[in-house]
Amino acid sequence: MPDAVVIGAGPNGLVAANLLIDAGWSVEVLEAQQEPGGAVRSDRGVHPDFVSDVFSAFYPLAAASPVLARLDLAAEGLRWSHAPAVLAHPLPDGRCAVLERRVEDTCAGLSRFAAADGESWLDLYRTWDRLGPDLVQALFTPFPPVRAGWRLATKVRASGGLRLARKLALPVRRLGEEDFAGEGGRILLAGNALHADLAPEAAGSGGFGWLMSMLGQSHGFPVPVGGAGALTAALTNRLRRRGGVLRCGERVTAVTLRSGAATGVTTASGETIGARRAVLADTSAPALYRDLVGEEHLPSRLVRDLDRFQWDFATFKIDWALTGPVPWAAQEAARAGTVHLAAGVDGLTRFAAQIAAGQIPDDPFTLFGQMTTADPTRSPAGTESAWAYTHLPQHITADAGPDGITGRWDPREQHAMADRIEAQVERFAPGFRDRIAARRILAPVTLQAMNENLHNGAINNGTTALHQQLVFRPTPGTGRPETPVKRLYLASAAAHPGGGVHGAPGANAARAALRSRTPSGLLHRAQRV
Repeated sequence: MPDAVVIGAGPNGLVAANLLIDAGWSVEVLEAQQEPGGAVRSDRGVHPDFVSDVFSAFYPLAAASPVLARLDLAAEGLRWSHAPAVLAHPLPDGRCAVLERRVEDTCAGLSRFAAADGESWLDLYRTWDRLGPDLVQALFTPFPPVRAGWRLATKVRASGGLRLARKLALPVRRLGEEDFAGEGGRILLAGNALHADLAPEAAGSGGFGWLMSMLGQSHGFPVPVGGAGALTAALTNRLRRRGGVLRCGERVTAVTLRSGAATGVTTASGETIGARRAVLADTSAPALYRDLVGEEHLPSRLVRDLDRFQWDFATFKIDWALTGPVPWAAQEAARAGTVHLAAGVDGLTRFAAQIAAGQIPDDPFTLFGQMTTADPTRSPAGTESAWAYTHLPQHITADAGPDGITGRWDPREQHAMADRIEAQVERFAPGFRDRIAARRILAPVTLQAMNENLHNGAINNGTTALHQQLVFRPTPGTGRPETPVKRLYLASAAAHPGGGVHGAPGANAARAALRSRTPSGLLHRAQRV
């Protein structure tokens, strides 16, 4: 019987398992899919000569994560690669805002939009330079972050106090308007805010846009050499080398309980696996509480709060094998690993408003990845392994476009949506479609079938909006990995600090389990009853 059972071999589950192994625990990880990784996987499913990242691709949060840094994954062979430029946002008039690797180059480019905007970007970066390390440490530790939070609060006071707090609480549209005279800085901030489900007018979207932009400025948007699966391989190799057990194709159907404590799990095959000390779940909050534990074992208030749990946007993704580089009209976009496609901040606002109304956007904001540009090992020289995704409503009421998409996602609807995204790319890169050798469509239902945590394609395991962050994540009064069931811990992005590949939820859950002082003998006695 292992000391701990971890449900799910996504990055958070693997991080949790590694930390428990490091503390001397025996650990068994059970994964429903036939391979580990969750949303960190790559394959050659589009074309045999092309490596495609199936889900996530760029990892600024992983690069900044103190959790992953302590695991020393370089010793397991993990290497990172960067595109020449971090991110580009071409505009319909031919101009292009570029987040460069060097802050001086970013500033020079933004100054071409408005003379003072380079200095404005530098001011934002100076603030990050003062606060960034403590902010990251505070974000990636259990809530409330006492030590890191105290250091951060001290530096915030020295950096303007309430005025800085106000700036980060602003909607990203307002933050851009206050700090930049031209469109370049505004669109970089707003596009990064929409990596989550935050509209340009949402409170706090300015802080999130600033965070993602400054992570890109300081750490870049790196990719694992050889594909996203290399990050998963490093985590699994480390786990197994230290004695951990990973079993794929083993779906957990229930958490077993005795005397109000988790004692193990039951699998779809009927096997019961005991856990001497803890069960950690890298699953969504609704799946853990409703499906694996059962509402009858939970406080009624938590059950009612689950009715108000909000998923983030759905996602529709396409992977391509391209016979040549993307023919961007704005040449600066050719150097960037990530390219944002939208007609300015107003286009982003319109896009987010359509989603809020339940409509499939007619002019979708498209996040485009140039993977061979970021890592030349991904495809033959002169070609490009590329992808794009856009956000959609979780519940579709209408199609703002001409195709009558309803959310059934039959072949007709999938191809209509894919064509709509390709048309958006074509507007900024005439001739793009002529270079498509193969494509793969991943509709929301497809993404969920490949990873159950991606509910209808929701990539953050719950909204990033303020009402479901910090102490409100995943439900009010939580904000920590502990659950109402003793010895059961939530180790997924449903817990604080939320989505992104950084390992913090898994690390927080592992530390909580290690801090538990309940004698392990209690579980042995409970199992004998």
